Amino acid sequence: MSTYLSGIQPSGLLHWGNYFGAIRQHIAAPAGGGEHFYFIADYHALTSSRDATELRSHVREVALTYLALGLDVEKSVLFRQSDVPEVTELAWMLACVTGMGVLERATSYRDKVERGLQATVGLFMYPALMAADILAYDSNFVPVGPDQQQHIEIAADMAASFNAVYGPVFTVPQPSISPFAKVPGVDGQKMSKSYGNHIPIFATGKELKKAVGRIVTDSRGPEEPKDPASVLLVDFLRLFVDEAELAQWKERVSKGGPGAPGYGHLKQRLVEAADAFFAPARARRDELAREPAEVDRLLARGAERARSKARATRDRALAACGLR
Repeated sequence: MSTYLSGIQPSGLLHWGNYFGAIRQHIAAPAGGGEHFYFIADYHALTSSRDATELRSHVREVALTYLALGLDVEKSVLFRQSDVPEVTELAWMLACVTGMGVLERATSYRDKVERGLQATVGLFMYPALMAADILAYDSNFVPVGPDQQQHIEIAADMAASFNAVYGPVFTVPQPSISPFAKVPGVDGQKMSKSYGNHIPIFATGKELKKAVGRIVTDSRGPEEPKDPASVLLVDFLRLFVDEAELAQWKERVSKGGPGAPGYGHLKQRLVEAADAFFAPARARRDELAREPAEVDRLLARGAERARSKARATRDRALAACGLR
C-alpha cells in the first residue's frame, strides 16, 4: 500500500502559494487510496523561531487552515511533529551511518544562511530530521516542489546507508512533484513568507485589496496589445477562474485596443474571485477557532495514529542496531 507524507512549517498565516502548491493536493490525495500523513513541522520551526508563544499560535493556525480547507481527518492523519518523539530517535540513528558529505551538499542550508539565518547545528541537521520524518512512516511518495526534491534524495541516501549497514529496515522514498508547486508572489518570484511577497489564504476586504494591489505591473496602457504570458495578473487569475473565463481575459489582453482591460480591471476581478473562492473555508476557520478543544482532540488523535506507525519503525531500527 502506498504511503504519502508531507509537512508544513508553522511560520504564520499560510498563503496562496501554500494552498495551490501543497494543501490542495494534500486534501485531494486520499481519494486515490493509500495512507496519508501530514505533520505540522514545529521541530523544524525551531531553526528560526525564538518566540514560544508565537510558535504555539502558528501551529494552531496551520491546523485551523488545513481543517477549514477540508482535510478529511478520517482518511488522513494530521498531527504535530513534536507529538511523535520517535522521529528524533530515528534522526540520530540515521545520522550515525550517514557521511558528512550528504548534508554538506544540501543547498537549503547555504540558502538559509545567506538569507540571514544563524548557522546552527540544527539548521545543518535539518535534512536529517526531515529524513527521519519521511522514513518513520514507511513513506513511498513525498509530494514536493522541484526546489525541495533534494531533501527527498537525501532521505533516500540516508535510508540506503542505514540499510547497507543493518539490513532492509527503511523504505526508500520517491519524490512526487506537484504540478502547481511554484505559485508567483506579488513580485513575480516564488511566493514565500520569507520574501514578503505573499497573500494570506484568508485575507479579505481591505487586506486582500491591498495585497493584490502590490502585484507588479508595467507602464503599458490597456489599449496596447500584450502577450498574456508577460502579464503577472493573468498568471494569478488562472488560479481562481475557469478555463473559459481565463481564455476571455487572455484574448482581450492580447488584442488590446478600445475596451481592453487595464491592470486595474484585472486586479479587481482577482480580488473578487479570490474572495469568493476562499469564503466557505474562511467561515469554517472562524467556527473552528471558537472550538479549540476540538482542534486539540483532532491533533491528539492524529498523533496517536502517527506514533503507532513511527514506533514500529523505530523499534525495527533499534533492533537492527543492537539496541533491543
